[in-house]
Parts: sequence; C-alpha cells; structure tokens
Amino acid sequence: MEENNINEREEIYSERVRAGKRTYFFDVKATRSNDYYLTITESKRRYKDDGFTYEKHKIFLYKEDFNKFVEALNNTVNHVKEELMPDVDFSQFDRQFTEENNGQAEKSEIDTELKWD
Repeated sequence: MEENNINEREEIYSERVRAGKRTYFFDVKATRSNDYYLTITESKRRYKDDGFTYEKHKIFLYKEDFNKFVEALNNTVNHVKEELMPDVDFSQFDRQFTEENNGQAEKSEIDTELKWD
C-alpha cells in the first residue's frame, strides 16, 4: 500500500457512474472490525498547463445513515422531477447513458429509486 494511502481501506464493492466531465464512484469499504461503510466520490477532470489532474470530493456514509440518506435523496430527486420539472422526460437520459456506453456490458436502464435494506 502506498504511503499516502495508509488510511484508505480496500474496496469490497464498487460502482462507477460516468457523467460528462465527472465520474462518481460508490465504494463499499470495511473497517478493521468488519463493519461496512460507503464512500461516494465525485471526480472531475481538470486541465492544467502540462496536462490534466483530477479534483475529488468524497462523502463517507455509515450504515446508521443509509436509510435516511436514501430517503432524503429520493425525496429531493422526486421533488425536482415532479414539482420543478414535470415536463421533462427523464428517461431520455437513460437512453443517452446507453448510447454513451456503446452497448458495453453495463446497465442499459438506470433504476432511479434507491433501495437499501
């Protein structure tokens, strides 16, 4: 393990969502006592004079907050879809996701309802 990653835990499970210039990573990690938590990372590619770099923002989400987080996220997304933008066909973005992946073996439909037991 690299010296600057000593505090990083090995990923148990990972999902990646590409979204234009951003990529979101949903990673499950384990504590020393085999408890699990989720990290959500937003990674943005930034161009600099001599190439590019990645700017990252990370959220740590612990099991006791999973249900509250998912409920708040679903409520917020549904408010935007149903109250603020009811005329937008959000399924067009699912088709765009499929086209961007050129039929690769990734999900062709996105389930917009988060469900954590």
